[in-house]
Amino acid sequence: MTADAPARAGEGAGRPVDGVLLDIDDTLVDTRGAFAVALTAAASAFLPHVTADRHAEMLQVWRADGGDHYRRYTRGEIGYRDQRFARANELQRVFGGEPLDDQAYARWDAIFEDGFAGAWAAHEEASEVVDRLLDHGLAVGALSNAGVEYQTTKLRRVGLADRVEVLVGVDTLGVGKPDPAVFLEACRRLGTEPARTAYVGDELDVDALGAVAAGLVGVWVDRPGPRRVDVPPEDLTAARAAGVHVVTTLAELPVVLGVDVRG
Repeated sequence: MTADAPARAGEGAGRPVDGVLLDIDDTLVDTRGAFAVALTAAASAFLPHVTADRHAEMLQVWRADGGDHYRRYTRGEIGYRDQRFARANELQRVFGGEPLDDQAYARWDAIFEDGFAGAWAAHEEASEVVDRLLDHGLAVGALSNAGVEYQTTKLRRVGLADRVEVLVGVDTLGVGKPDPAVFLEACRRLGTEPARTAYVGDELDVDALGAVAAGLVGVWVDRPGPRRVDVPPEDLTAARAAGVHVVTTLAELPVVLGVDVRG
């Protein structure tokens, strides 16, 4: 293997993985794009003074979640509504809007959710890659830090639910990634051993490193564009040393896993 060739997860073990667990948001589904649509709609009603040239900044604040509200939700510390309410008010504070009370938030959330769900779309390579993994005989399922029913609806809307079942969500065990228990439960439901199961997600710490810590093969999808949070070069170097594989698109996944059925 040349220095430029991607490392294959199956190399060293003498065999490829048996299964692949996929994250959903910003892995299979372009959630970043859907958030952009939803936030623009919400801002038109609640932050009308924010000009279009600042919408990218607004999206970055939302995705970064500086108050760690979504992480608190995945740790079982607060409810789903609580985290979204807090993040909505964080946007109002940062961009000079009025604080939302319960009634105003109900309106905000309805506008946001309508825009968000209406913009769900799979990444262009997702369907083909899922088919290639299944054609190779791999078990494929999803593990998400959102609720199972919500994520199943999302996959159904984008045309993937018939091939990718949501096996574990944050509501399955009451906690989410990077808790090792959720990775292991997803492997149990998928029917594969953790060491022979890849987990593929868009967050280096929660997804890829969390998977490695639980004994799985961790793959980080580092798509082009602004990252949700900054990843210093030394952190990426350390992650690679820990065994994390890095791809920029799901199209690279079969080669990285050593199951490129076209080769």
